[in-house]
Amino acid sequence: MYCMNDTLRDYQQEMKHRLFKEWEFRRSVMVQMPTGTGKTHLLAAIVREFLHGSHAPVWIVAHRRELVAQIEETVSRHAMSKEDGRVRVLSIQWLSRNGQTMDETPGLIVIDEAHHALAETYRELWEKYPEARKLGMTATPCRLNGKGFTDLFDSLITSWTVAEFIRKGWLSSFDYVSIRANSREQRLIDSLKKRGADGDYQVKEMNEVLNREASIGRLYESVERYAHGKKGIVYAASIAHARRIAACYSAHGLEAVAIDSRTPASERKEVVEGFRRGKVRVLINVDIFSEGFDCPDVEFVQLARPTLSLAKYLQQVGRGLRRSAGKEACMLIDNVGLYRIFGLPAREHDWAAMFEGRIIGNALSRARTEGGLFLPALSSMESGGKREDELEVVMTHDRLMESLIDRKDCAPEKETQPVLKSYYDRQSGLWGLRRGERMTVRPQYPEVFDVCGDRAAVRFGNGGAGVVNGAGQPGIQLDCCRKMKFMREDLLAVTDCAGNESYIDLKVNRTYREKPVVLAFGRMELPYGGVELLKVGDSFFSRTGKPYVSMRGVNRSGICFYDFYLKIPDYRVPKECRLVDPVWTTLFDVFACVLAGDDEEVYWCCGRLADRSIVVMDGNGNYYQVEKGKQKRYVACNDPRPGEADFPTVMERLKEEAGRRAGTARRKQLQEEERKRWKRLEEIRNALPFRMGMKWGLKSGERIVVPPRYRKILPPVGYYCAYEENACQWGVMALDGRVVVEARYQKVEIDGDGTVRLTVIPGKVKTIKL
Repeated sequence: MYCMNDTLRDYQQEMKHRLFKEWEFRRSVMVQMPTGTGKTHLLAAIVREFLHGSHAPVWIVAHRRELVAQIEETVSRHAMSKEDGRVRVLSIQWLSRNGQTMDETPGLIVIDEAHHALAETYRELWEKYPEARKLGMTATPCRLNGKGFTDLFDSLITSWTVAEFIRKGWLSSFDYVSIRANSREQRLIDSLKKRGADGDYQVKEMNEVLNREASIGRLYESVERYAHGKKGIVYAASIAHARRIAACYSAHGLEAVAIDSRTPASERKEVVEGFRRGKVRVLINVDIFSEGFDCPDVEFVQLARPTLSLAKYLQQVGRGLRRSAGKEACMLIDNVGLYRIFGLPAREHDWAAMFEGRIIGNALSRARTEGGLFLPALSSMESGGKREDELEVVMTHDRLMESLIDRKDCAPEKETQPVLKSYYDRQSGLWGLRRGERMTVRPQYPEVFDVCGDRAAVRFGNGGAGVVNGAGQPGIQLDCCRKMKFMREDLLAVTDCAGNESYIDLKVNRTYREKPVVLAFGRMELPYGGVELLKVGDSFFSRTGKPYVSMRGVNRSGICFYDFYLKIPDYRVPKECRLVDPVWTTLFDVFACVLAGDDEEVYWCCGRLADRSIVVMDGNGNYYQVEKGKQKRYVACNDPRPGEADFPTVMERLKEEAGRRAGTARRKQLQEEERKRWKRLEEIRNALPFRMGMKWGLKSGERIVVPPRYRKILPPVGYYCAYEENACQWGVMALDGRVVVEARYQKVEIDGDGTVRLTVIPGKVKTIKL
């Protein structure tokens, strides 16, 4: 059953519109929203809208088998039953084994936690169903190996930053404490040398180093000191580590339980339910609750597992940032010093660069350092601690909110005139209007019902009523009425002498018997920035000079805004309406179209051009080309005058011009991206190799440019340096980590003029120019 998306928050509604707009031009899109901001709720709205307009099934693909049942439960909570077979939740492992037996073709493939979608099985899925739309949902579009997602997804849509969500109250504020840089625990973590297959710390070595009585004792002490009596989640390094932490906490009187991948599903469900009810106070887990876990009243998160993955860090701390009643802030206890690698959770990240593979998942570029929130730790006196403490207070929620408010860009103040008000003249017994101390209308009205902005609803001396402006000039005039009251969005409520209510749209002077709901699309504060409709009963009405009413039964979610025009499904297309491309265009592509900044009438969209402009037809058979931020431009008509080109001829010319403009815009975009990249390279030209354990990376000053993950890196020459990935396998990369030459040569030599000599085997050398 299809459900409306009226419960979406404003930012979720915006993301949905942006996604459907992007799907008009690209088939595979990734959506980024921080943990805790309602990705699942948004996904449900997207799937419902897709099912409403398509008979093809929807597949939701999870990267782990354990998540399938959990997603199915979530799907059912959002009124999308899997019983009719239209929505299927599958694991990528099951698909890789049984995909050949599937006898259906999905119309939409959704990849949950899409930052895992780089395996070969996902590429096979893309190749098998090339016509299906693809949607990737993730909070962290980055990978530790530095590879982007452009081989699977055509574009990325990002939402607000974590800092913005916190500032606007959609995510919880937080307190943050961490081990000191010179603490014993930090020295143990710095000693970790081995890496796993995913490039992160090796679990076996982490267990050997951290699963010790003294370290676990310090974990308990930090919880007791900073989260006493609170309910929270602990992220452990290994299964043995988690169980030992649970035993230690339980021995000290904390109701703590450890769960991991070996915990039976029924037992895991029972433990999680106990945690939700408060019977279990502390849940210790190993990569179980990094994704897909929703419990808003988590009061603290303890990080006891080192990681080099930005995605893992943000997914973990994000479990504590959901809002809940009575929760002032979440306490984040960092016992492994992750904030020194990744910054605080409110730091801004260049997701577009990571999506494209231009920045590795934990490298902190200068732009991100300057643009993000990375405040120094509070002093010992400010935090109330002692200098010899293992932990230091990095951030308090009060200081965090002050910082976010201080960083908010304040719009310049506009010159304002005094507010229009009514005043009563005792001598005449009549009412007038004034601004401040200046009289604008002398006393002449027996009654002033209401004043709003530059309008006043008044009763005239003849017994009638109406609306006048601040100077007293009448706009709307009515018969006698009992009451008038201004409503938001330029509506006026009128109660007649019989007590019947009606509503007037002051923008176009139309009356409705039922209370309208104003729907705004786009950014109304900008010229050509937005469009408004009135929803009255089951129909939508335009606020244009020439009235338009939609077909009955059109759903709110089917109306989409695309930068400068609003698309309303409507199959009452006039027979004389001609299409830009009658072969390619289908009935679905012809719709009623409301133009931003145009209050004349509603048009019929005849098609799109390559530069994203559209061609529309008005009620008189005239055609216009419409571009973003510009007024419509007349181009043709159904009955051309002598000497005027006919519609097909004009369309051929417009398509050719639009193609040239689109090509030029694309080239400029690529040039700008390349310019920005070279600017970044110039800023880090002083980068030098550094060693951490057995691995090498690049540093520019104190800032890590390329994390330590290579066997060897030679000093840079210009903007490039040679790196050794495995023994005797050398390649060339730029200073920002982008691989220029794959590591498969026995020796690499770079000259100052950009010449590179690559030794394939002794005696066989290949020369290239960078």
